[in-house]
Amino acid sequence: MTDQPTRHHPTDIGLHRKSRLLSIAFDDGATFELPCEYLRVFSKAAEVRTMGQPVTGKEGVNIERIEPQGQYGVRILFDDGHDTGIYSWDTLYALGADRERNWAAYLKELEQIGHQRREPQQEEKRIRLLYFNWLAQKLRKETEEFVVPPSVADVDALLVWLGRRKPGAAPLFDRERVRVTLNKQFAEGFSKLHDGDEVGIVPTSPTAPATPDLV
Repeated sequence: MTDQPTRHHPTDIGLHRKSRLLSIAFDDGATFELPCEYLRVFSKAAEVRTMGQPVTGKEGVNIERIEPQGQYGVRILFDDGHDTGIYSWDTLYALGADRERNWAAYLKELEQIGHQRREPQQEEKRIRLLYFNWLAQKLRKETEEFVVPPSVADVDALLVWLGRRKPGAAPLFDRERVRVTLNKQFAEGFSKLHDGDEVGIVPTSPTAPATPDLV
């Protein structure tokens, strides 16, 4: 198959199997996290497009592997046996940009055919924390590991949760006082957390805020 022209070009693509998410970043700065179920039900494969009704029962589907297709996209092989879906970079970009609208339309179609979609069971996220500088001194530890609640989905939510774990700890995790790394890369507040992630919290000021004894 010859390469097709594409408007959008990826700079990073990653598969998070435990979270069943495909993350993809593009050269214009746009980043998307696309659930495997979403990609599966919106496959461009002919047998899907000609079904005449929405694909159902894919709440727990995962991606088995991803194969490059020239310079213009990838072939995604799902663990339910579907392996004919080829996704151009432009298709993945459009699926990311229009995800909310597409998903709302999909749920409406399910309602119209009387199908009840079941939310997949949320998997736990075990996170490893690394503390630096005065934060490590205040907490009297340089690292710890724990399972975060399902509501702690991104970096900002993690900082809020850490600040509430002990009375008086909130100033230590104030977004204005620390920077956060996610798997050794500096992360934004909206960066999603996944099982097995390593999170580093680095103070940006030389002086620690006054807090009570946290031990």
